[in-house]
Amino acid sequence: MPRAEEPAGPAVACRDLHVSRDSTPVLHGVDLSVPAGAWVSLVGPNGSGKTTLLFALAGLVSSTGHLEVEGVTPRRGGRRRVARTVALMPQRPVVPEGVTARELISLGRTPHIPRFGTESAHDVVVVDTVIDRLDLHDLAGRIATTLSGGELQRVVLGRALAQQPRVLLLDEPTSALDIGHQQQVLDLVDSLRRETGLTVIAAMHDLTSAAQYGERLALLDRGRVVADGRPGEVLTAERIAQVYGARVEVVGRTDGPAVLPVRGPA
Repeated sequence: MPRAEEPAGPAVACRDLHVSRDSTPVLHGVDLSVPAGAWVSLVGPNGSGKTTLLFALAGLVSSTGHLEVEGVTPRRGGRRRVARTVALMPQRPVVPEGVTARELISLGRTPHIPRFGTESAHDVVVVDTVIDRLDLHDLAGRIATTLSGGELQRVVLGRALAQQPRVLLLDEPTSALDIGHQQQVLDLVDSLRRETGLTVIAAMHDLTSAAQYGERLALLDRGRVVADGRPGEVLTAERIAQVYGARVEVVGRTDGPAVLPVRGPA
């Protein structure tokens, strides 16, 4: 995939971002600045606002405050323009009935195909490359709705990568994968980031994986960013106990801290 051009400012810039859903405030004054080519992991307990923040960055929910992604305001940039810039891999994808895995991945090319146009030879090459890199050859001809949760998760990631975005948003990208495929998928995304300058923002429950792959962690709690920094600065046993109500041991390692649950008294 081609190397992205370097933008003048940050790839993602949020200042005082607020989002409400069904009249209920979900995000409260979020500030986040992400340089181009960085990987930022969003962590936090269930209901802390990680998914809502990703949806705001993709322009899928209304927000107030300042928000720009690659110089585009997502809700006002036009869907095709935004989709050529930002790709979201949702945790719960909507899959059309009857489409094969390859056809689902090919939908990622839609923003690049002119209205009333058809798939070009270049579009086919992009899809073939994604299928090859994600090792999806055995799944490509199968009906997507018949795939297992882990298989579908890899195909949906393929659709996002086929968009060739500058910013990739991942919502729990490995939640349905076994440990081997977790590592393969995260390694692939990280290698693409390093090769092409792709910016990655990933909501992740696994704190150890979030710290291994994220150069920075943004910890959300009740719709606010309560810590933002290097993994070793954000992930302390005291902070995790405060935010998650969990007993853990944090073990320092060269590739990022490992967070280990600690059993309580019987």
